[in-house]
Amino acid sequence: MKKILTAGIVLLAGSVVHGQQKEGQVLYERTTQMQISFSGASEEMQRMIPRSRTDKFELSFGNNLSLWKASPQDNEDETLTGDGGGMQIRMMVQGANDVLFTNFDKGTRVEQRELMDKKFIIDDSVRPLKWKMTGETKSILNHNCMKATATQISQRMAMSMNNGEMKRSEISDTSNIIAWIASDIPVSAGPAEYQGQLPGLILEMDINNGRQVYKALNISPKTDLASIKEPTGKKHYTPDEFKKERTKMMDEMQRNMGPGQRTIRIN
Repeated sequence: MKKILTAGIVLLAGSVVHGQQKEGQVLYERTTQMQISFSGASEEMQRMIPRSRTDKFELSFGNNLSLWKASPQDNEDETLTGDGGGMQIRMMVQGANDVLFTNFDKGTRVEQRELMDKKFIIDDSVRPLKWKMTGETKSILNHNCMKATATQISQRMAMSMNNGEMKRSEISDTSNIIAWIASDIPVSAGPAEYQGQLPGLILEMDINNGRQVYKALNISPKTDLASIKEPTGKKHYTPDEFKKERTKMMDEMQRNMGPGQRTIRIN
């Protein structure tokens, strides 16, 4: 056991010593497998529902800070219409102005979210998962990467439709995560909320056997460090406060929508 631990420490220490890139920008592609089913929907509508969606995001990092945001999309929000316009489903992705700022030194994160043209600033802390280094390696974009695994238990929103009524509920979700980290880029950054997690930049991540996959498409050695800054707003919310506000706004939107119209937001 001592030999294994020592080898792991030497490997990680070597990555820090020889690492050259401490700032940069990464373009990621995220592919999400859609798990949507509507009771009572026609076969035509069921066939029209997309089974997956691909979006792009940008990560800027430097000075022990990172900023995650959506990149200009190839595909805009989609609206699907069934026979005779009896049902519409609008697929929405993360807002263009949504950002996630992380301060690795302080272990804090500040997120800016937009819902129905209202901006929310959410203060939170970094909660690293318990990662296990497997010893496996592979090359990604000419960077030697190490494999790490973790299990994440969280709450996620489940949506169902019955007799034209959309219902939302939170369910416990256990995710098995695989991450590949660049050993020569000793920056604790990565996709989405997976910041401050590992001793290297995450270039690929698989959540629950492909349910959601992030892949780095390009890495730039420089970035605009001045742009990596904390979002600001008049009022700040805790995660629980934002959750309550979001539920109220979603309920209100559903009441105001016309018959048969449903909106699904992909974060």
